[in-house]
Amino acid sequence: MPYPESMRASIKKLEETRESRLNQKIPILSIDEKNQLLKEFHPDYRPGVHRELKAGVNKGDMAVVELANLLEARSTVDPNSVDLSKIELEVDTLVVGAGGAGLTAAIFSCDEGASVALATKLRLGDSNTTMAEGGINAAISPGDSPSIHYLDTMGGGNFTNIPELVRALSTDSPLAIKWLEDLGVPFDRDPDSDLPLPLLAGGHSRPRVCSVGDYTGMSIIQVLRAEVENRPIRVMEFSAVVELILDDKGQCAGAVLFDLLTRIPQVVKAKSVIIATGGIGRLHIQGFPTTNHYGATADGLIVGYRAGAKLGYLDSIQFHPTGTAYPDQLLGLLVTEVSRSRGAQLVDVNGERYINELQTRDCVASANVRQVIGRKKGITTPSGMQGVWLDTPLIDIIHGEGTVQKSYTHLYHRFKRYDIDFSKEPILIYPAQHYQNGGIITDDIGRSNVPNLYAAGEAAGGVHGRNRLGGNSLSDLFVFGRRAGIDAARRAPEIESGRLSLNHVFEYANALETAGSLTEASSPILLPDYRFEKVFPKFNQ
Repeated sequence: MPYPESMRASIKKLEETRESRLNQKIPILSIDEKNQLLKEFHPDYRPGVHRELKAGVNKGDMAVVELANLLEARSTVDPNSVDLSKIELEVDTLVVGAGGAGLTAAIFSCDEGASVALATKLRLGDSNTTMAEGGINAAISPGDSPSIHYLDTMGGGNFTNIPELVRALSTDSPLAIKWLEDLGVPFDRDPDSDLPLPLLAGGHSRPRVCSVGDYTGMSIIQVLRAEVENRPIRVMEFSAVVELILDDKGQCAGAVLFDLLTRIPQVVKAKSVIIATGGIGRLHIQGFPTTNHYGATADGLIVGYRAGAKLGYLDSIQFHPTGTAYPDQLLGLLVTEVSRSRGAQLVDVNGERYINELQTRDCVASANVRQVIGRKKGITTPSGMQGVWLDTPLIDIIHGEGTVQKSYTHLYHRFKRYDIDFSKEPILIYPAQHYQNGGIITDDIGRSNVPNLYAAGEAAGGVHGRNRLGGNSLSDLFVFGRRAGIDAARRAPEIESGRLSLNHVFEYANALETAGSLTEASSPILLPDYRFEKVFPKFNQ
């Protein structure tokens, strides 16, 4: 639907200020200014959005309420009803999750000679990776280096990152780009070299985002899915993880999968399990819209925690600065950060800029919230949603007519369905819940504190600290998916599993009951609850 008259007065002001804004320089905020902005307006700092965990290895830590409630719920499956002697499948490596990290882990583990099963709650490739627009970071261009990538990532995470994980990320990212290219991922090319064309993203000091238009993740998943299908990997679709299995030595020894079609739990025995279940966006933290896919309901974190895996950064959520705010049908749809690197500007109801668009995501998202809630300079839609403008027509003005349609083909057609041509009109945006900065804590190989349990991708925590830089999520997937897959395969011959057990599930439930924190709710929830009043309160009022 085109913009209504109630919003067009603001668009006119935006158009009137456009020429004066073209060469306007907005300074980068100082550290003190940034910290003050975050404290006042970042959603993580709102009162009542966290609570203390009462049991488990992270007892006493703070976590976002929505996740804490699931971590302290009953198991979705009654462990008494699971017959561990009836083993559906036995493999060296069980990978849970079929996004970028899971597919990568399965491919490398198989290529190292392991027998591999890949279980996914939905279909092969259904994941946040498929929805990724911006690209993957790697220090591949002249003037860049892994050391500079390391420093940018540490700074972007407010220096709360785990250094050895950042070192692995920055060192191995160029290898990931080469691997993906060799498999056939058609990265946009630099006409003056043999390398992919790197672009600049917020918080980075060098251009290093390698992309395929604005459908990078989809292109990568298509290639990786074909690679999995051409290998002897057992793919188990519509099979959601509901518990991990330990043995009498305390090692991870497999998982209980719940078949969404038959509603029957299945036992898979494995020498190693790699958790690659992705994020928690469909919990709709604080009622925010999300950029995440349908299956992102924190399953891996929940089963990992019940098995004793240490989690970290559970109070830290990333809100992407530019989630779609209009039309309602596209609420939360990500508008890639690369649009801002090409010149799209953030402006308020009066057509005024208020932040440097290429600062870190936590900073820009907080500035957008401040403009709407603190300064009351947002634009209101007919349904009551509020947001600010992303002046996308500037991209064509700066780079030539047709750039928007060529570079953002996916987004362009999504908006055109509602009679919005964002090469000529701006996009209304507001922060959307995008990424969990926390997850299962691992070493730089992907190993958790539970023997033979790995985590990779968004289900793992620590590499991004308390704020992820754009483009680093895809780097994370392929770097740590590869490392975990290889290590699991190479260690398989030396692993001897003991008697299978779900005693840890009973023990954790007893600990919750003793703490007075066990509820009648169950988790993992597997699929989101979309009763409107539960998901979308009026969060931006």
